[in-house]
Amino acid sequence: MKSSAQTVTEYLDDLPPERLEAIETVREVILANLHEGFEEAINWGMIAYQVPLSRYPDTYNKQPLLMAALASQKNHMAVYLTGVYADDNSRDEFISAYRETGKRLDMGKSCVRFRKIDDLPVELIGEAIARFSVDEFIDLNERVRR
Repeated sequence: MKSSAQTVTEYLDDLPPERLEAIETVREVILANLHEGFEEAINWGMIAYQVPLSRYPDTYNKQPLLMAALASQKNHMAVYLTGVYADDNSRDEFISAYRETGKRLDMGKSCVRFRKIDDLPVELIGEAIARFSVDEFIDLNERVRR
């Protein structure tokens, strides 16, 4: 369910109340743990947390380098964690820590799906966001692209 919103406020205003609370909760955790230098924007129909093109223009698709995203999809909500996807150690630690919470992990390559906020260990999402500074994330991207 791709949103046509042009701003984060528009995106949030379009959400039904039961999803708005969950998305706002995850958004607050992301923003509290996001290193300086990333920007929050609407990209790919989601709330995106990205490296601005002014900081890193050399991307494969000429779009800002996506660090994380937050979306309300048709059948679930999702948080996308590109750093967890791109770094084997981060992924292994994330999956292990997630399982230790006792919550059911529903994860694709970078997408962690959840139906309600109680299904998601939000503190762990914050830790995954805090793991990479802008420079570390750019370095990771360059290593993966080689």
